[in-house]
Amino acid sequence: MSRLPLSHPHHPRPAGQVVMRQRWKDLLFLHWKLPVEEIQRTLPPGLMVDVFDDAAWVGIVPFFMEGVRPTGLPALPWLSSFLELNVRTYVRDAAGRPGVWFYSLDCNRWPAVEFARRGFHLAYQHATMSASKALDGNISYQCQRRPVAGHLEADYRYRGRGATFPAAPGSLEFFLTERYRLFSWNPRRRRLYSGEVWHDPYPLQEAEVAQWSAVPAYWDRQFSLHGPPVTQHFSPGVEVGIFPLRPLA
Repeated sequence: MSRLPLSHPHHPRPAGQVVMRQRWKDLLFLHWKLPVEEIQRTLPPGLMVDVFDDAAWVGIVPFFMEGVRPTGLPALPWLSSFLELNVRTYVRDAAGRPGVWFYSLDCNRWPAVEFARRGFHLAYQHATMSASKALDGNISYQCQRRPVAGHLEADYRYRGRGATFPAAPGSLEFFLTERYRLFSWNPRRRRLYSGEVWHDPYPLQEAEVAQWSAVPAYWDRQFSLHGPPVTQHFSPGVEVGIFPLRPLA
């Protein structure tokens, strides 16, 4: 049984009941700085860029999803574990609440993609993905969206290095990783939604990255990421509770 924290040092527990449980495991956080105006034009009505160091930040995050299931039901061997890679930025809504805006979430499990599209209005994409973890902790991770012009593949090789640490409030690491709200957009209804998540603070490590790719940002064709990532972090993972999605005025 997954354990969710009863309290959190920096975030109040959301109201309501957890509707889904899952584990996010072996995450690689790669981040780039971009001009605020370049990112603001890509956001739906009702969201504003959240800024650190006078810049917007875009992340590419490959990781493993495990034990995904509705609350009260057991995890299923094939359906409940899969790979996911997201392209994201950081925003605030009209009430000033911080959260994550996902440009895309590539996934190699068809039911998960269709459920998240319909149930959470998130930009999940079907992808061919593979990953393996060696005994020394090195992770090899590949993703190719279906279909994608040019058949470009995103390839990552990474592992954590050194002791784990929690992100300090006010730090860049805290800004980039300690996010407990997501926003999504239903274009048909032109409505913005918000959903909360609940987990322990991320145990972070410096990431040792032998191979990285900015190709997933190219797939979304929203902006270009130039040069190597500004920051690289790894986390062994957290147990996560998902709360209901709610429409915003």
